[in-house]
Amino acid sequence: MRRTQWFTIFSYFVLCFSMHCYQSNSAEPTRIPSGESSLSGFRGPVDVALTRNGRYLLSINQLSDSVSLIDVASRNVVSEYQLSKRPTSLTLIDDQSALISCSTAGVIELIHFDQAGIRAQQKYHVGFEPVGLAVDVARGRAFVGLAAASAVAELDLTSGTIARRIEVGSWPRYVTLSLDGTRLAVGCSGDSKVYVIDATKGEVLYDEPLSGAINMGHMQVSRDGKYAYLPWMIYRTNPINVRNIQLGWVLASRIARVRLDGPSYREAISLDVPRLAIADPHGLAITPNEHRLAVTASGTHELLVYRLQDLPFEGAGGPGDLIDRRLLADRDMFYRIELGGRPMGLALADDNRTAYIANYLQDAIQVVDIETKEVGPPILLGKIPPRTVAHRGMEIFYDGRRSLDQWYSCHTCHYNGGINSKAMDTENDGSINTFKTVLPLEKLQQTKPWTWHGWQEDIDNAMVRSFTKTMQGPDISPEDVRTLLTYLDTLEIPPSPHRLPDGGLTPAAARGQQVFQSEKAGCARCHSGPLFTDGQVHDVGLGGEKDRYKGYNTPMLVGLYRKVRFLHDGRTKSLEQLLTDHHAPENVTGAGALTEAERADLIEYLKSL
Repeated sequence: MRRTQWFTIFSYFVLCFSMHCYQSNSAEPTRIPSGESSLSGFRGPVDVALTRNGRYLLSINQLSDSVSLIDVASRNVVSEYQLSKRPTSLTLIDDQSALISCSTAGVIELIHFDQAGIRAQQKYHVGFEPVGLAVDVARGRAFVGLAAASAVAELDLTSGTIARRIEVGSWPRYVTLSLDGTRLAVGCSGDSKVYVIDATKGEVLYDEPLSGAINMGHMQVSRDGKYAYLPWMIYRTNPINVRNIQLGWVLASRIARVRLDGPSYREAISLDVPRLAIADPHGLAITPNEHRLAVTASGTHELLVYRLQDLPFEGAGGPGDLIDRRLLADRDMFYRIELGGRPMGLALADDNRTAYIANYLQDAIQVVDIETKEVGPPILLGKIPPRTVAHRGMEIFYDGRRSLDQWYSCHTCHYNGGINSKAMDTENDGSINTFKTVLPLEKLQQTKPWTWHGWQEDIDNAMVRSFTKTMQGPDISPEDVRTLLTYLDTLEIPPSPHRLPDGGLTPAAARGQQVFQSEKAGCARCHSGPLFTDGQVHDVGLGGEKDRYKGYNTPMLVGLYRKVRFLHDGRTKSLEQLLTDHHAPENVTGAGALTEAERADLIEYLKSL
């Protein structure tokens, strides 16, 4: 065994021992000093890019809202530049300029960099939570997925204007463009589809369903423009129990490839190894010679490496629930490299073997030889502050190894602390096959009681049940519960992109606010206070025969614009449908139906919350 492998294993056991020693058996709530509730000082890199000449690395850092310029030869940070709120995706234009999406701020930043440092060039205000980027240098344009607008924006880099918006499915996060600039693929996690767009005409050509898909990750087009590759997770509507989890019948990980030259059923491979599954695949890159495909498994803290040309991709009827045995039999076709932390975006060098990986929890760029499997010394982005309680809670939240056989993490369902697009059967309400939409975790401790039925009055017990029932994992200590809750308290709900630039309401939303507060609509009867919930359980006639409890907890409406499913069971998929069907105001108040204009204004107000 190589020395570096011994070092990696030793470090892992030291980490496990340290975590064990940190756990407490005390049942008393832990008092967290104010300084321990902070994530300030940490950088949290999420994406990385390597210049074509191999001289520089760029790292975008989400916890510090910054970008770091690294000299590859010296491994030194040349410069760090402050960005707008929540940098999320990064793409190079050339060896001296790059585009960065800042999702919460709703802007794309163009930066210039060289040995003198980083300089701002321009900010493009696009709104609606920009995420994935693809640049077409030849035509002076870029494409960006607008996660909160169900659209892709084509950005004219010369004029700084949006040339057009192309409507796609819900939550278009990551995108990829063919080398000739003719085909654009867009992963839409909100409706489990990949959209293929004619990038010249700006038209959707077709979409390919990825059944049950959630949390689609980074995408890359093959050199010949034939395929777009991406990692994703699949959710299946089966009861959460040990057998179903271990068979891959609840949550599982995949790599898909979708054809860009015409409609064809997607092909995929399964990633999960029995009793040692893969959680939260995110970053994906292909070596320049297309010999290797590498994927970061952010929930299980590792890099997955595959021999691309021999992968047994399957279309209709496949893949199987667990990894193809051929991958386990050939140690060159598939192997796992332990990294620790939370590996996210990655870049592969022209030598076809060196990988640079943004590790969110280690505040570093890791350097890995994917042929020898050696993990070299990390490139630190700066002085790493002492780990706070909030940071340790963040480690728990993103850790798939807290679940049975490491199939999924808290993040898998509560994407970055928010929601996913599915109604799921968590068994947390004491019943089976009563599917509920995932509730957001922001403002959690301020929205008592908990669960959709509101039966849970003890937040600590609710956390324990999430790990031991929903995740079927080992028991979690009281100390870890308080640590996790401390991290959740740091989560912020992004401001609604449906407001004016100064944060005010549009005229339609202002009229909708009056409708919301009126007795005719009756919304404010239950949705009251700063978070638009009264903390009470109400029966509005939407229950099912299998429900163990009667009535439903009033959900918080702040951040409602993010949702793609509504009501406890997700039976409605638009606010229009919600307000004209199952939860129409006349059915709640008996005061008569809203006019079409009133309903339209009310929807605008709800999206602004």
